[in-house]
Amino acid sequence: MDIDAPLRELGTIDTTALREAILSQESIAWHEDQYRQKSYDVHDQTESIVLVFTDGSNWPNSEVHKEPGWDRIADVAVPVMHKIIEEHYPAGGTIIRAMAAKLLAGGRIKPHADVHPSFHCGHRIHIPITTNKRVRFMIDGRPYQLQVDQVYELNNQKQHSVMNKGTTDRITFIFDYVPPGPLAYVPGQGQRKGR
Repeated sequence: MDIDAPLRELGTIDTTALREAILSQESIAWHEDQYRQKSYDVHDQTESIVLVFTDGSNWPNSEVHKEPGWDRIADVAVPVMHKIIEEHYPAGGTIIRAMAAKLLAGGRIKPHADVHPSFHCGHRIHIPITTNKRVRFMIDGRPYQLQVDQVYELNNQKQHSVMNKGTTDRITFIFDYVPPGPLAYVPGQGQRKGR
């Protein structure tokens, strides 16, 4: 969603339980759902554990499906997501995507903007789980260094990319929340700000 800023800081949150659940996953869990990596070349150097997902087909009547990561992580992820929604967004909407996303050491996510209509009306929330000093998140040409135990909303309508020049993987929990009400984005006619 275009939030009129490249990045919005939403404050701190205790991610201990979520971090432990994600970091305890076996290596195979990061490879069981490869839809993002195979469908979007900008994510070819990433791995993910997906809890819920929609590919956006038939938007806005898309179906949201529970994915393999749901049974292993949802019990700690759902309370975190609900707390963030309760503190910052209108209640009664839908979480349409939720996943742990890993950018491998030495990897990068190429510059892109998220163009599907669901990204125009959904809030994209990032919760860093692990990072290092050599990870750079570029948004609209400006570098950011996201911190663990902080919550951020990304303006995914701006061009963004990530580079991990460190020797450790960078893991972020990401979810997309679409608030209740009409999905007012129509290309060329403006969009709802969701607040």
